[in-house]
Amino acid sequence: MANIMEPRFVNFDSVDAYNKLYGLPTRHPLVAVVDLKEATGLVNHIKIKYGLYALFLKNGAHCAIKYGRKLYDYQEGTVVSFSPGQLIEVDMPDEEMSPDVVGILFHPDLVYGTPLGEKISTYSFFDYSQVEALHLSDRERAIFLDCLHNIRQELEHPVDAHSASVLSANIQLLLEYMHRFYDRQFITRHKVNSEIVSRFERQLKEYYESGVRREGLPSVVEFADRANLSPGYFSDLVKRETGMTPKDLIMRHMVSVAKHRLNVSTEDVGIIAYDLGFQYPAHFSRMFKRATGMSPSDYRRSIEMN
Repeated sequence: MANIMEPRFVNFDSVDAYNKLYGLPTRHPLVAVVDLKEATGLVNHIKIKYGLYALFLKNGAHCAIKYGRKLYDYQEGTVVSFSPGQLIEVDMPDEEMSPDVVGILFHPDLVYGTPLGEKISTYSFFDYSQVEALHLSDRERAIFLDCLHNIRQELEHPVDAHSASVLSANIQLLLEYMHRFYDRQFITRHKVNSEIVSRFERQLKEYYESGVRREGLPSVVEFADRANLSPGYFSDLVKRETGMTPKDLIMRHMVSVAKHRLNVSTEDVGIIAYDLGFQYPAHFSRMFKRATGMSPSDYRRSIEMN
């Protein structure tokens, strides 16, 4: 059970700030490989705002992570990831003085001007919530630890003109493995994921079946919330299952509904646009033409000519 005491708040805007809190040495100002078994100071109840990228593998410790309004158990053999700007709360039992947790933290400045800097935004797992943590197999865990070992070995080397490039390349290798492992996790959860997609498609269909004029367009965030998933994880899940993004599926469904209305009624295009949730008919017309190659009015005329 989570401790009810008010957690301490810290802002991890540098690697050194993290190391000082836990009593760990700083070998490089922009990156650290950490092992909390080596920590000489430990804060068990803490609220953190990250200014860093971070990955942590839990080996044996029990702790819970609060992300947003929800509390998640951080189970053995899982990796959680954080990116700059995220706010999380960590709660570990008071008796847990040497948690078996290892990981890496790196500052965005480390990767600027490197190939990793160009690609860092594509690692969408940094935006997943902690309920969507990566569960590693024994083999994957060994690879993860080997990557950390190689990065730590480089940190033992005196800083020189090659350090930033070598470190960022090794970190990118770790992130590529994370990407591969998440792909494996999506595949092994195909049955559950396909049910989530089916429910999303059903909810999308029901969205417009009530006949009620909508205030605003359906959003990916709304359907992700219904699935109790973060928007990033939900989007990746749907894309892997269908080959299309949730936004693409939403737009495709809206076009289908619009085509039906244009076929069976003489309603003004503006009325259809407002009923679909568009604030301005011109926005609806642009979306429709982008999807079909013709404006709603031209589409209606083509039907009448046939």
